[in-house]
Amino acid sequence: MELELVLALGMFIAAIAALLAGYSVALTLGGIALIFALIGLGLGVFPESLLSNLPARIQGGAIMQNETLVAVPLFILMGVILERSRVAEDLLHIASRLLGRVRGGLGYAVVLVGALLAASTGIVGATVITMTLIALPSMLQQKYDTRLASGTIAASGTLGQIIPPSIVLILLADAVSNAASQAASEMDVGGFVVSVGDLFAGALLPGLILVGLYLAWIAFNAIFRPERCPPTVDETSDPLSKKEILFGLGAPLLLIIAVLGAILAGIATPTEAAAIGVAGAILLAGLRLYGPDDMALAYPVYASFAALMLIVAITNVIDLRLGVAGAGALAATGVAITLVASIVFFAGLLAGMLILHRKDQLKPALTSGVHITAMVFLILIGASLFSLVFRGFGGDEIVADLLNAIPGGKWGALIGAMIVMFLLGFFLDFIEIIFVVVPLVTPPLIVMGFDPVWLAILMALNLQTSFLTPPFGFALFYLRGAAPDGVKTSEIWHGALPFIGLQLIIILLVAALPGLATWLPSLVAK
Repeated sequence: MELELVLALGMFIAAIAALLAGYSVALTLGGIALIFALIGLGLGVFPESLLSNLPARIQGGAIMQNETLVAVPLFILMGVILERSRVAEDLLHIASRLLGRVRGGLGYAVVLVGALLAASTGIVGATVITMTLIALPSMLQQKYDTRLASGTIAASGTLGQIIPPSIVLILLADAVSNAASQAASEMDVGGFVVSVGDLFAGALLPGLILVGLYLAWIAFNAIFRPERCPPTVDETSDPLSKKEILFGLGAPLLLIIAVLGAILAGIATPTEAAAIGVAGAILLAGLRLYGPDDMALAYPVYASFAALMLIVAITNVIDLRLGVAGAGALAATGVAITLVASIVFFAGLLAGMLILHRKDQLKPALTSGVHITAMVFLILIGASLFSLVFRGFGGDEIVADLLNAIPGGKWGALIGAMIVMFLLGFFLDFIEIIFVVVPLVTPPLIVMGFDPVWLAILMALNLQTSFLTPPFGFALFYLRGAAPDGVKTSEIWHGALPFIGLQLIIILLVAALPGLATWLPSLVAK
């Protein structure tokens, strides 16, 4: 047992050291696992059958046939299309012009657009870089305090971690669901069901409260430190038209409501809702990018929106099942109209894709989506092998014993696990933490009596705080890389500190009031 303990700990330490040295995440996890598995086989302390089960594990429900993970490439593609079509840029410009004349208005606009981008892309790096390039120069030009401006942008960019639909929550749902099943088998009770919809619903209230806290901090500065966030002085811009507001702000908001509403109302699974999101992103991109030469393609895109609303109206009013008793001419007419509307809708999608192709954005968007998806799944395969070998050495029992040994009972164990995840968030991306650390610490915590959904939301908030904390926060690195040369690193760090305090407040609120994370999922379940 002592030899197995040494190998398990050595394996974990070697993996962390290799990752910090800059080696590829997926190849590091898989390579370290294979090396230590071979050492264990040579010493006779590792069961060979575990390695032979790996192909079945990859091809089975754990990875390749996991319906939850199908949503990942779709949401990634949705975010990439919205980013490349400059819908995000339009959002920020319109919000800034609507709120800019209010003291602190640019700050409010950045937070609100950060929340919308979080809900539409779920990719932290893309959100931070986009808002830094667009908003930070404007805020500095309008005499905003550099620390407040940079802190607001960095904090708003991390909202993609917690506001659904978030890639973090999708991957976390899969990891926590597997951990909950493992905990249930140890407790000899019925399995805990943790779905993506549960985490989306559980994260919604904490995410909105966090947005409110960010806005409150900017309002505090606007009232008590008005020199830090003056109103915008811009006499050159024309007043916003209703069309700009409708398509630049209303359309993305409608897409977000459609995707989230379909999931929370139980109308669609997360994967189906992600497909809706991709279709909506293509249509919005087509409307955003078309020029005078594309008018023939723009008309089908406009028509597709009308067709979609017609389909929704008919399916809610008429029973379209033709094979049931009582189905008559009305049902047949409804089916015929729905088929025609569906053809119009798909023609609009094709037109939107052709516009993207003409603007040289379709291939880059698809390529970027494939690259990100391949990275996620390659890391998942490597992490799966790593966790398999780690458990083969009894690593899960070691982690459980360590958590049980922490003073303070289950709350001490929870705090200890959160501190470890927080510190690892300085050096590792959320994908590595979710695939490597969460499966190890979550089963013992669930066995101790913690609710899986509540636990997952706390972990997501904890990682979000870690990515914002100097000196190693990923969001700060993204901002530093895209910020103008005149912005000092010390100003970026200083500006993030108040928002870290707000993050800690929401973590304490969710810890003290579990209903903030569990109330909405309980309603959705009904």
